[in-house]
Amino acid sequence: MNSVNTVQSDLARQKILVIGATGGTGRLIVKQALARGFAVRVLVRSPAKAVGLEGAEVFIGDARDEAALRKALEGRDAVVSALGTPVSPLKEVTLLSSATKALVNAMKAAGVSRLVCITGMGAGDSAGHGGFVFDRLILPALLRKVYADKNRQEAIIRDSGLDWVLVRPSVLNDKPARREMRAITDLSNFHGGTIARADVASFVLDQVHSNTWLGRSPLISW
Repeated sequence: MNSVNTVQSDLARQKILVIGATGGTGRLIVKQALARGFAVRVLVRSPAKAVGLEGAEVFIGDARDEAALRKALEGRDAVVSALGTPVSPLKEVTLLSSATKALVNAMKAAGVSRLVCITGMGAGDSAGHGGFVFDRLILPALLRKVYADKNRQEAIIRDSGLDWVLVRPSVLNDKPARREMRAITDLSNFHGGTIARADVASFVLDQVHSNTWLGRSPLISW
């Protein structure tokens, strides 16, 4: 077997669990993973939520339920989290951090070490690099509580001891993929941007088997 076929065979054996598979980006992650030959399992809250995810193995359960996560993790090589939460200007947000805490515990129990998690531009040390409208208007007015929970989520992952990558997309859009993007951690000259969900999905899946960004938090943008 030549080297190219060996790489393709290795990737085809990747068995992943996708959390947050019913969101706009999550659905594209599932679609692209199946196209790459991954064995895809998704954890969704109800069978109705799984419509459109044909080809993936469906487990029913709550992402905050450690027991459900342990069951879904059986036989998996890696986890992709595309978990999101609605805009919440007033109500406290805890879904992301509570689900991530349960996921980390379940992954350790199951012996699954690779976690690729989508957070967002504005989380952690990327705060203040979203551009005037995002930083001064959108985030404080609509996303302040969401991003407080994203920060808690990132801290849990950083302290987990897992093999993690935190992916921070710039503002998402539904345009066709460009297949070209920037992935950066030096944000000194970055002040906002946008990126297609399809390109985010592609980048995230690359991290399932690549160590390029292991233990780091790249911000991705066009």
